[in-house]
Amino acid sequence: MTSAVLACDGNIIENQQFTDPTTGLFVMRTRVESTKSLAAVSQILQQGLEHLHPTIEIRESATKKRALILVTKESHCLRDLLYLQELGELPIEIPLVLSNREDLRTLVESHGIPFAVLPLDKLQAETIIEATRASHAIDFLVLARYMQILSREFCERHLGTIINIHHSFLPGFKGGKPYHQAHARGVKIIGATAHFVTADLDEGPIIEQDVAHVSHNATPEDLIAIGRDIERRVLSQAVKLFAQDRIFIVGGRTIVF
Repeated sequence: MTSAVLACDGNIIENQQFTDPTTGLFVMRTRVESTKSLAAVSQILQQGLEHLHPTIEIRESATKKRALILVTKESHCLRDLLYLQELGELPIEIPLVLSNREDLRTLVESHGIPFAVLPLDKLQAETIIEATRASHAIDFLVLARYMQILSREFCERHLGTIINIHHSFLPGFKGGKPYHQAHARGVKIIGATAHFVTADLDEGPIIEQDVAHVSHNATPEDLIAIGRDIERRVLSQAVKLFAQDRIFIVGGRTIVF
């Protein structure tokens, strides 16, 4: 790797690597400075490493990834993404927000971002999402509490590029009123999980998780409020990791640098 970087007049400024003991796959994330163009660097690296038969992805770090955000009516995750993006702490562009409801239009448009409502028919909605991906050069989707299940075909077409936030550790309390289920069981820890979407509901590779300790004094409403805070932090961190190319999918799990 170092020889290939030198061949393109490059300088390694950051490097992480890991060999997965289960699959034997070697994973590396490297940031390189070079006076050559991206095309030239890509060609030199591909030629210099072709004997290893690697899968290589190269992009300019200054180019922000473009995220299409999908929402329903809960705003906490969306608000955090918009806030951090405006501060410059979340290195993404948000060209559009899509929703299956009108509830969050004012919030989105107040940030100068277009908002559009999807039709109720799921097939038509996914057709519009696909067209939007293409027309806006979208790199990945963020389900910021988007309360609709995507079709198996859609999920399989976009493996590794759809990030979802779940209201607990996975597997956890599935179905309706998860915090009420947790309260009924007397849980002492609640959390949230950001993961990639797959055709198997809520079973995709996990990106980020966090927890909060709670006591018997907490009401279901207390758990909901605490949970919202964890959800928005975990989702924003997962989006940031993806935007910085720090996530690698190996089998059914992730390597996160």
